[in-house]
Amino acid sequence: MTVDHAPPPSAPSAPDISVLPGSDVESLTPARGAGRGPSVPRWLRRAVGPVLLLLLWQLSSSAGVLPADVLASPGTIARAGGELIVDGTLPNAMGVSLRRVAVGLLLGGAVGIVLALVSGLSRLGEDLVDAPVQMLRTVPWVGLIPLFIIWLGIGEAPKVALIALGVAFHLYLNVYAGIRGVDAQLVEAGESLGLGRWGLVRHVVLPGALPGAMTGLRYSLATAWLALVFGESINADAGIGFLMNQAREFFRTDVIVVCLVVYAFLGLLADALVRTLERLLLQWRPTFTGQ
Repeated sequence: MTVDHAPPPSAPSAPDISVLPGSDVESLTPARGAGRGPSVPRWLRRAVGPVLLLLLWQLSSSAGVLPADVLASPGTIARAGGELIVDGTLPNAMGVSLRRVAVGLLLGGAVGIVLALVSGLSRLGEDLVDAPVQMLRTVPWVGLIPLFIIWLGIGEAPKVALIALGVAFHLYLNVYAGIRGVDAQLVEAGESLGLGRWGLVRHVVLPGALPGAMTGLRYSLATAWLALVFGESINADAGIGFLMNQAREFFRTDVIVVCLVVYAFLGLLADALVRTLERLLLQWRPTFTGQ
């Protein structure tokens, strides 16, 4: 006698939503950002803080809480800036200051990069170069102004030398650290592919050190503007620092703030140029940009 065994009941399967009439799979997945309000442009969000600060500043000046002889109001500063632009004083001063920064940046950058290459690519170069540079780096470069005046006079040379000195140290440190921070496995891979010493330097070491060089360039630009402020206090007869010294003698806080705004704007513009250069030269490096 045979006994028929019924097959065991199978577990209930999930309904196939792909075959359900009128089903929409995408509608079951909440869209990114669903439930949020309309997104505000990022530039608008970033502008809220400065605009509120300017409004508070103007209200404090109008109410007499902030006297004009302490700090001029934003409206007064805007009028003073317009007058300096119309008569050509401010554009001429900006041209002189930009020329000093450019010359100092080129000289100091060349010296810093060459020393970093000599020290970073060779142990002998490191023994000869790194220790003196580290010693000089600890000396406050602003304190060298009296020596620069004695050695170079009171013309353009001490101003440019002060900028170049501050730039050279930042570039040296970051380029040197970038060279020594290259992954040793990449060097071994280059050697296994038959690259010689200069091939490794060109195709492995220098590209690996480029992020550090870009960071050093950003620090160098910030230092260059700081050195310019000190340099243009050395018997300057032109430049933004000269305008500030004149305004200080006549208690023109509006002109002083205009010059400070120009310094900040030029520094921001220089930083934006370096960021653009980073995006062009470091396209191969994936980075986290925030969420």
